[in-house]
Amino acid sequence: MSDLRTIVAEPWADWGLLDSGHGRKLERYGDVRVIRPEPQAMWAPASDDWAADAEFVPGSDEDGGGRWVHQRPVRASWPLARGAVRFHASLTPFRHLGFFPDMAPQWDWMRERTDGAEVLNLFGYTGVGTLQLSDAGARMVHVDASKKSVEGGRANAALSGMSERPIRWIVDDASKFTAREVRRGRRYDGILLDPPKFGRGPTGEMWRLEEHLAPLLADCRRLLDADSRFLVLTVYAVRMSALSIGELLRQTMAELGGTVECGEMAVREEARGLLLPTAIFARWSRD
Repeated sequence: MSDLRTIVAEPWADWGLLDSGHGRKLERYGDVRVIRPEPQAMWAPASDDWAADAEFVPGSDEDGGGRWVHQRPVRASWPLARGAVRFHASLTPFRHLGFFPDMAPQWDWMRERTDGAEVLNLFGYTGVGTLQLSDAGARMVHVDASKKSVEGGRANAALSGMSERPIRWIVDDASKFTAREVRRGRRYDGILLDPPKFGRGPTGEMWRLEEHLAPLLADCRRLLDADSRFLVLTVYAVRMSALSIGELLRQTMAELGGTVECGEMAVREEARGLLLPTAIFARWSRD
């Protein structure tokens, strides 16, 4: 396994990190500006004058929710785009806006490997990654335990003019679906998984990252073969290490050869160009 890497999401027309510091970040999503908590922004901001349309005020404990406070009216949802893919942004109760912009470099890396490929997207959420890969020529299987998220993915596909693309939209528990695909003898050219720290399946199945990640990766390995192209794992649980998930993936994929790399994901601040870390990742590829 190679040294740790840092993969950086650069600003694009419809999104950017404007400034960060003192435990918060100021972002633009189209014409909407928002402030969100960011514990990793321990430095001072470039400016103390932050004008925003809304700010997410967290609850009293680390996992205690919170609420959006509006300085100006913000519509329920509004369209954004990256390349040919259009999607809805909204102020969700979970403090994010319905997609994860720091995933953009991972999308681009997978797009280079997806032409004609069949790709499984586990924990696919609202489908922005699914549509990015579909736009690059992949046949997609999109799985999420939330019916609302899958409906959001279908809506994003319609907004992008991609409703007729070869995409299977599936509401299911990721672990159970993957285990069934193994029993069916299915194979994939690529797999993307972005598991939460904690979650529940559509019929109450419990997901705990530290407990269930290794068995899920083992089943993902069984869906890949010598002709497969990649597996990308991203983790937002800050108490885990990129080295630990990198070694887990290296051992899981050992029989297939190829390359495993791991490290941090970050976004570049527009004010000063500094890097704000967001997540850790490990990925395997044939090349």
